[in-house]
Amino acid sequence: MPTVDDILEYIGGFHFFQKQTFFLLAPFSAAFAPIYVGIVFLGFTPDHHCRSPGVAELSRRCGWSRAEELNYTAPGPGAAGEAFPRQCRRYEVDWNRSALGCVDPLAGLAANGSRPPLGACEHGWVYDTPGSSIVTEFNLVCANSWMLDLFQSSVNMGFFIGSVGIGYIADRFGRKLCFLVTILINATSGVLMAIAPTYTWTLIFRLIQGLVSKAGWLISYILITEFVGPSYRRTVGIFYQAAFTVGLLVLAGVAYALPHWRWLQFAVTLPNFCFLLYYWCIPESPRWLISQNKNAEAMRIIKHIAKKNGKSLPVSLQSLRPDEEVDEKLNPSFLDLVRTPQIRKHTLILMYNWFTSSVLYQGLIMHMGLAGDNVYLDFFYSALVEFPAAFIIILTIDRIGRRYPWAAANMVAGAACLASAFIPDDLQWLKTTVACLGRMGITMAFEMVCLVNAELFPTFIRNLGVLVCSSMCDIGGIIAPFLVFRLTDIWLELPLVVFAVVGLVAGALVLLLPETKGEALPETIEEAENMQRPRKNKEKMIYLQVKRLDIPLD
Repeated sequence: MPTVDDILEYIGGFHFFQKQTFFLLAPFSAAFAPIYVGIVFLGFTPDHHCRSPGVAELSRRCGWSRAEELNYTAPGPGAAGEAFPRQCRRYEVDWNRSALGCVDPLAGLAANGSRPPLGACEHGWVYDTPGSSIVTEFNLVCANSWMLDLFQSSVNMGFFIGSVGIGYIADRFGRKLCFLVTILINATSGVLMAIAPTYTWTLIFRLIQGLVSKAGWLISYILITEFVGPSYRRTVGIFYQAAFTVGLLVLAGVAYALPHWRWLQFAVTLPNFCFLLYYWCIPESPRWLISQNKNAEAMRIIKHIAKKNGKSLPVSLQSLRPDEEVDEKLNPSFLDLVRTPQIRKHTLILMYNWFTSSVLYQGLIMHMGLAGDNVYLDFFYSALVEFPAAFIIILTIDRIGRRYPWAAANMVAGAACLASAFIPDDLQWLKTTVACLGRMGITMAFEMVCLVNAELFPTFIRNLGVLVCSSMCDIGGIIAPFLVFRLTDIWLELPLVVFAVVGLVAGALVLLLPETKGEALPETIEEAENMQRPRKNKEKMIYLQVKRLDIPLD
């Protein structure tokens, strides 16, 4: 009996139907970008200082410029032994006094000639920005700055929980139904987040978005890869991720046009409701239907695909069987991922690399939002370099292999982070160039770990292995905001030094993995354990097995 792959080889592995489906799902991949890294604009922290009653009136009376007002009324660097006290401290002075002069009004207030004492910002803050963010609206600065970290960590926590729970639901109740439900919840929670009256409600709706958005993105990825033939899956998967990069470019433009976070949230959320129209455009995966013994419905969809592709389906191909025969006696468990030496090594290295990819990818974007001169242009330029990353992967993985490009990508990202940390600020062009190089490296590493993860585990624990290892991606996303926002309080470039160490270690660990280029996917634990053996030995074993069966080699 033929499999779905056999039928797709006949009716077209990537013809009109598959191309149409890809161009429908690619915008959905792009729409995930604002949720994944929108913190750069939604949580932008502008320059700020304590609000002091009476200062505005005094400044107006004296005709001060903005710089003069700050110089006369706010503490500067070095005050009270702090690096930047202006953001979180204020002079305890009654600025409504009519006796205060317009030239150095603080002079003479203290008997010994020193400046007045400093106190906390009791009356809020003044932000140097024409727009708004959740930081400026809910005052997530100084003692409340950890609440910004929590805002981004909550969406990653949602990714972690949702990918596991909704992944199970998609396998149980179908790809299409689960896909449409995640779209509806994602769009609704995004709109509610835009009108949320308090930080707490904003955080709750952000968490709900995380619960469904990444799971929906993964289901969409699975759908498109299950509709195409096996020879096209890798390329289609890479271009589906490239559509995410298009979303980054669009996000930069929309954020520039809409500097107020609520309008920005509306703008990036409302298009998600349009994806509900996919109910009439995208069918259920025939592979899932076959796994549920719904062969008649699967055949109906396959005939629809054949008709769209201008092909006719012969009677000999109108009976189906699953692509893989599953041994029901095999009950995969988490222990299978660490029970044997080679698989245990693969599991630990892959987990670390998923963690590294997420920390560096999100961390570099968030750090750019803090350190960049023009956050919109820097974000746009760094997103552009993700396109060559995708093409380099396509050009190298089937020529050079997986291991060396993957290791090099991690090491380039780590080295770029280290170099960028020590480049002087007056060489901004060089700093931006090196940062873009690091972004390209970690993008390549992120896409490579997605490809290789499934190639290193035997069939019966392949899905489990991908699920467990990729969960470290979300753990990295939870930690990244705390690394970036807290370490920059110590030294602005300290996160880059940490990223450099993490990336270089990841690159070195990749070299301990076997090369999977040209290798068949392992079916058993024994085959996975033998992947590290030299190729000559494996070719000799294959030769002996073929001779034993008396099959001619030519």
